[in-house]
Amino acid sequence: MMNKDWLEKDFYSILGVAKDTNADAIKKKYRSLARELHPDKNPGNAAAEERFKAVSEAYDVLSDADKRKEYDEARTLFAGGGMRGNPFGGGGAQYASSADYSNMFGGSGAGFGDLLGDIFQQRARGGRQAPRGPKKGSDLESELSIGFDAALSGVTVPLRLASDAPCESCRGTGARAGTAPRTCPTCDGAGQVARNAGGFAFAEPCSSCAGRGVVVEDPCPSCRGSGRGTSARTVQARIPAGVKDNARIRLKGKGAPGERGGVSGDLYVVVHVESHPVFGRSGDNLTVNVPISFVEAALGAAIVVPTTTGTVTLKVPAGTASGRT
Repeated sequence: MMNKDWLEKDFYSILGVAKDTNADAIKKKYRSLARELHPDKNPGNAAAEERFKAVSEAYDVLSDADKRKEYDEARTLFAGGGMRGNPFGGGGAQYASSADYSNMFGGSGAGFGDLLGDIFQQRARGGRQAPRGPKKGSDLESELSIGFDAALSGVTVPLRLASDAPCESCRGTGARAGTAPRTCPTCDGAGQVARNAGGFAFAEPCSSCAGRGVVVEDPCPSCRGSGRGTSARTVQARIPAGVKDNARIRLKGKGAPGERGGVSGDLYVVVHVESHPVFGRSGDNLTVNVPISFVEAALGAAIVVPTTTGTVTLKVPAGTASGRT
């Protein structure tokens, strides 16, 4: 993702290559510099370490065709007098050039990729917000408790789930049935406005439409204009045989439904196995404690041992010590 360094640093100069240098030559130059500046070859040399980091950062961008293209476009766009005119469909705001781009992004560069992406994309479509594509549904998590015997054999358990989903009454538009949202007149449907401050333009969500690009004049009474509701359903959770206590099982596609044709999220089920009055568990093995008398331990005996399917006879050898398995 782009950041303000792309405007402040000349990655071509850092690597010592021309702007039209091909990818193979850039790779060759980087390897040469990396060998020369590597910290292992320059122990305790802070200057070499910083130079190594700068070279690595430059190569990370210039070695990736997509990043390099965006970098070149960003540098070209903001070179000289910068870009004038409001890229979000309104008028008046300007994008001016400056040697200190950190002021433009609050000193951190946060959000720069989003801002620059909006500049390129919304210029091409005249300020209109691009149609949003499919969105995967959220992953959900649920917990359930099952008996010890059910954990051994496996079981299918119905789970009642409630998750966020598009409002059924308005189909997610937020508008009363029979009406439709209209394009926000403030941002002209972009969902963002440009605010001029200190000679720079900042992109921020439109306050009139909360960044949605549309305004709901007659809200849906079911969701009060939010476009969201709660969906309740039952999911059959198949718990495999031998499941352990606190196991986390993934049920693919059983989470919250997607939006705009997106796939559903996943459901994660945390299983709690109840204790058993007789049996215990050690890994994949069952355990059971059987008391015997001192005489039986000393002389040996045949004892009856309970199992999950009945009983078996176990021969205890003479001289068996207490606690032996």
